[in-house]
Amino acid sequence: MMDAVAGAPVEAPSLGQNAALGNKSPRARAAGITMSSMDPQRGTEMGRIQINEVSLELLTAGDGPPLLFLHGGDYFAQHREFFDKLARHWRVVVPRHPGFGNSERPDCFRTVHDLAYLYLELLERQDFGKATLAGCSFGGWIALEMCVRCIERIDRLVLIDSVGVKFGGREERDIADIYALRGEELLQRSFFDPARMAPDYARLSDDELNAIARDRQATALYAWRPYMHNPGLRQWLHRVRVPTLVIWGENDGIVTPDYGRKLSRSLPDARFEPISQAGHYPQLEQPDRVADAIERFARAEVL
Repeated sequence: MMDAVAGAPVEAPSLGQNAALGNKSPRARAAGITMSSMDPQRGTEMGRIQINEVSLELLTAGDGPPLLFLHGGDYFAQHREFFDKLARHWRVVVPRHPGFGNSERPDCFRTVHDLAYLYLELLERQDFGKATLAGCSFGGWIALEMCVRCIERIDRLVLIDSVGVKFGGREERDIADIYALRGEELLQRSFFDPARMAPDYARLSDDELNAIARDRQATALYAWRPYMHNPGLRQWLHRVRVPTLVIWGENDGIVTPDYGRKLSRSLPDARFEPISQAGHYPQLEQPDRVADAIERFARAEVL
């Protein structure tokens, strides 16, 4: 921020500086967020937030307009570079879904509908004003379910290789069955360059491997039946009455770009932006281009 008298830059105290002293910053205190750790080099912080009976692990970064990011079912740890790039322009808030990472899952949480209502509640409780809502893959499905219910606190929507909608016939597969694919084929479908992007699981700690296992188990719980979609969601997409950017990896073999274009055409105010040399996770393979696309979209007054 700038000093109002001299025009000299003044460093505002960050959430992390307060967390390092064992305190909450004013923003965290108002939001009911308890920060537990920080990475000073990255400027990211991990904390927890309590929403009714649900205790969520929460990553926060940056200082700017609020952006609520809903992650997909896998590769969460690989998103740090992308979150850092978003944090140059946004106050990025990334909750770990109930049952994922170190977030607790109450027994009553078993559907994507539960997640949608939970994050609508989160938006109501935070002093965000209107936030940009972004979701990738499974997280994009949650974001769509939120928007067909209520857009009061949502300014814009960004969908990145989202699932959740059924376009084909009953016997047609819109979304590849990730649980039936062999490991090598799954990587080939997920990434443009699997050799560069695939994690080396042999180098991961037990805690990291356990977190990955929890994420995959929770994804199956929420999205197995029906597989990765809500049969009734398509008929309500007209209720997504916010400007929407649909970003898609041109080499996505899990949910093809054709699916993404159909999704974009089904929304009232959406545009489609393909990302070359990227698969199902363009924000991982092309983080600069995806972050720049979101920033351009947010600055645009009219789609």
